[in-house]
Amino acid sequence: MTQITVDEQGRPEPPAIADEPDTLLGFLNFLRATIAWKTDGLTDEQLSVSLPPSTMTLGGLLSHLAYAENFWFNSTIGRKEPIEPFLSADWEADRDYDWTSASERTGDELRALWKRSIEHSTKLIDGLLEYQPGAMEAAHGPEGRRVSLRWVLTHMIEEYARHAGHADLIRERIDGLVGE
Repeated sequence: MTQITVDEQGRPEPPAIADEPDTLLGFLNFLRATIAWKTDGLTDEQLSVSLPPSTMTLGGLLSHLAYAENFWFNSTIGRKEPIEPFLSADWEADRDYDWTSASERTGDELRALWKRSIEHSTKLIDGLLEYQPGAMEAAHGPEGRRVSLRWVLTHMIEEYARHAGHADLIRERIDGLVGE
């Protein structure tokens, strides 16, 4: 068992020496914790602050990352229907529903949605790694969009890393909290 070191912000450091799944999950969990750090303690109003000219908000970011978790892990890898509110969203009317719908929710609701999406992802990943030999290489998803768990984990690290940079800038604008 790899010992987990936690930094000053409460983020689990990725393991320096581990197998592929533990390394990828270590980086993903570090970045998830970075988003939590950048969004914790903010009011509903603060989660709605943007950094013009962008309309991106930290609330929208939480909603978007909840959707990304759900889409890639639950729907693509797990082949399950999206969770609410994404299942019943009118995506044709609003292609950016994951971003724009954040203004309809409180910070607590956004955090809960994001955490619920992560819990679904974690349960799915843990089950695959424990019970499906070759899970990292296995092709998942519908025909024409088949990907491996390795690809999805790598993509989600990239997704979170890009948005952690956005979160740094927006949070600094809100209250001066800066990244590393």
